Amino acid sequence: MTDAPWKASRSKRWQAAAIAAAGYPLIEALSATYRWQAEGREHLERVEAEGRRPIMAAWHGRILPCSMFFRDRGIVVLASENFDGEWIARLLARFGFGAVRGSSSRGGARALVQLKKMVAQGRSTAFTVDGPRGPALVAQAGAVWLAKATGQPILPVHTEASRFWTARSWDRMQVPKPFSRVTMCIGAPIEVPADADEHGIEAGRVQLEEALLELMRRARALVMAGR
Repeated sequence: MTDAPWKASRSKRWQAAAIAAAGYPLIEALSATYRWQAEGREHLERVEAEGRRPIMAAWHGRILPCSMFFRDRGIVVLASENFDGEWIARLLARFGFGAVRGSSSRGGARALVQLKKMVAQGRSTAFTVDGPRGPALVAQAGAVWLAKATGQPILPVHTEASRFWTARSWDRMQVPKPFSRVTMCIGAPIEVPADADEHGIEAGRVQLEEALLELMRRARALVMAGR
């Protein structure tokens, strides 16, 4: 019996492939018009200069612009096992990402084991920490667990655009409009001790959530200042 019933449907598998194939040129063309500015790039550069592999953490509602900023780096993302996770994983593969399937609600432990193996192979990883179902802007602990298990730092990131469309979805996903200015804010690395207990994990989760919310405020301020 398959973990995801939709996989038994040839029609659903075809739809996932078609969405990714159709979405790629549209997103490629759209993102080519963006005018990027970045703050905090030194945090990423320092982690990489130390030979470490950052665990990227972002809100689900910013998955598109974050993916465009970090494209073609071989980053492995955690994608849910549902139908949406399938076409998202296929689409991200076209932008140079790998994918491990699972989520906090299904296959989470197995996915974390696979991500740990990816880190051991020298790959960076990424989480949408309030996905796949929310609640929005509430961090879950998956990235913190991976940081504890691997000794790698969590790097919180957030984007804001000067003009955007907003999806009618739980995460209020934003798609920057053509020729928008898009600001990427990268926060300081968050370390999780290898001996962290449940209280330490929760403290790390809260620290990550607060860091992402602060990056959101900072990115919005930068966008507004540039208008």
